[in-house]
Amino acid sequence: MEMVKNTLGLLLWLLLCLAFSACAPATDGAGQARTGAEAVPALPGKPATDPALKEQWGIEVTSLAMSAGGHMVDFRFRVLDSEKAASLFKRANKPYLIDQASGQVLAVPRTAKIGPLRSSDPPREDRIYWMFFGTVPGLVKTGSLVTVVIGDFRAENLVVQ
Repeated sequence: MEMVKNTLGLLLWLLLCLAFSACAPATDGAGQARTGAEAVPALPGKPATDPALKEQWGIEVTSLAMSAGGHMVDFRFRVLDSEKAASLFKRANKPYLIDQASGQVLAVPRTAKIGPLRSSDPPREDRIYWMFFGTVPGLVKTGSLVTVVIGDFRAENLVVQ
């Protein structure tokens, strides 16, 4: 049992290290900051450059992928306008993900020592932020259509990579 706890702790630590390393501004190979749609390819089914998300919420979705051996869905987005995106970072707005095929609602896991597995620093422009949604293997999978909800924010028909 102790070995299982140690393995899970190491896995969580590795996931968090990977997640925090993605919060730096995107750069090209020469170290120059990248901006706009050229920095991240579009997601099938919902372009990363969706005008509604940019105009109303000041963000673009950069990735939505399975992680942690199918136990988590990793959602990442770039802040383009920190004022518009501010409500996505309010702790009172609890994020959740809806699997459109089953209607199952998935929450952001909360750990005892770290707290919720999501970025909670004040938003800064041209930074990528993240959050993990807990799931059971097989419920959400690559190709699934999902909706991400954070307070009044709603991004529908996103395809899991």
